[in-house]
Amino acid sequence: MILADAGADVIKIERPDGGDEARAQEPRFGGDGAVFALLNRGKRSVAIDLKAPGALRRLVPLIASADVLIEQFRPGVMDRLGLGYESVRELNPGLIYCAISSYGSVGPLSDAPGHDLNYLAESGLLALTAGAGGAPVIPPGLAADVAGGSYPAVMNIVLALRLRDRSGAGCKLDVAMCDNLFALMPWALAQGWATGQWPRPGDERLTGGSPRYQVYRASDDRFIACSPLEDRFWTEFCDAIGLSGEYRDGRKDRDDTRREIARIIAGQPAEHWMSLFSSLQLPCSIVRTLQEATDSPHFRSRGVFDARVERDGAGMCALPLPLGDPVRATRGTATWPRLGEHNALLSESEAVPGS
Repeated sequence: MILADAGADVIKIERPDGGDEARAQEPRFGGDGAVFALLNRGKRSVAIDLKAPGALRRLVPLIASADVLIEQFRPGVMDRLGLGYESVRELNPGLIYCAISSYGSVGPLSDAPGHDLNYLAESGLLALTAGAGGAPVIPPGLAADVAGGSYPAVMNIVLALRLRDRSGAGCKLDVAMCDNLFALMPWALAQGWATGQWPRPGDERLTGGSPRYQVYRASDDRFIACSPLEDRFWTEFCDAIGLSGEYRDGRKDRDDTRREIARIIAGQPAEHWMSLFSSLQLPCSIVRTLQEATDSPHFRSRGVFDARVERDGAGMCALPLPLGDPVRATRGTATWPRLGEHNALLSESEAVPGS
């Protein structure tokens, strides 16, 4: 969808019997799953049974004319379907072939099934979180799927296209969602490799071990995320809340300092503190609900939710994407495809049951 919003013609290949499973997920919106509508804005849909006789022949025109092929089966599936890289390269030597998988095409875990939570667990990222009783906390964002899969895929595809501009040759990209999570932990890896002392959950500077990087509860049960990490911010923060000097050196007893700040913050409502912190331009924020965030005057003023996705009279805000205005081709309102809506793109040399 990022590529589609940047102007690419994206053709989604789906099963004829129901298509992408997200089409059936609740809640429903405009006849399909709402999440499907958000994630497939601006694409076209072709429904075809890849195992049916003649299916590959019908795909030949699309493969031969494509710049990029993206697949997300387990390693080896595309080869068994006759759509492996070596096969399609004969049809289109300049094709950028991007395989997105859980753990990559080689390695002991390459055939293992998984979801975002598994990749977070295998990479060690999940172990850096700590909730009640020390148990890891399930993150609400899909870090591996998006930051480990979608974003690296787009990045590598664009770079591969630039490489093709110079060489004329295509290539195969092996994007492993789990591999790419390590790029999100530079501070943790630096600590482990440089000192041999690996980070402990809830005990490090950015995982809850520092009073300078904490979430504190106010008297109205709203929470404030406070991150006065730098000494200048820390001094101003301590002055603002009236923290006694004995607690200001958090290196001596971080728990004592954390408890004292929590006691002070708990004495006033969140808006009281935010009025004070904002006037001093301190890095502190009220923990907003998702609804509050989407209604925020800041994001609205920046047009984050201006684009829309609509179909047959049903409409909602489009999923915001990390595209700058100069490279964004799709603006305003776009739609998502019905299953097989664009089957006319297929060669009709063979009939395929169900499509």
